[in-house]
Amino acid sequence: MLIIRELFAGCARFDEIEAQTGATAQMLAARLKRLEAEGMIERRVYSRRPLRHEYLLTRMGREFHPIILALRAWGETWCKGADEPLAVRMTHHKCGTEIGLDGLCPTCREIVQPSDMDAQPIPEYAAERRRRQEAHKAQAR
Repeated sequence: MLIIRELFAGCARFDEIEAQTGATAQMLAARLKRLEAEGMIERRVYSRRPLRHEYLLTRMGREFHPIILALRAWGETWCKGADEPLAVRMTHHKCGTEIGLDGLCPTCREIVQPSDMDAQPIPEYAAERRRRQEAHKAQAR
């Protein structure tokens, strides 16, 4: 689930996914291979020297988005205090309205596809993600 979440968040490279999920390299490699074998993701070369791959959601993987939204809604409802803001604000490209936790645009009254939304993490969450990435890079040195 965390790998898929990161792919939806725009992380496509092994080190980015590793940093944000906290998975060991061995565990992440095994999970990525399994997700690829099951058809959820595809691997694409982005560098030949050294050989490096990026990971992208397939159609099957992209259609997992409602499950990610449901998990997000549950987490935002049950794992946070009432005074804590949403970690990520989703906006509908078409009309600029903030999308609800259910993925529904309150203005257009339609479920918004990931490609039609802009996800903007709040500054605190963006800083948390940056800290994880920086800590991961420092550890790799």
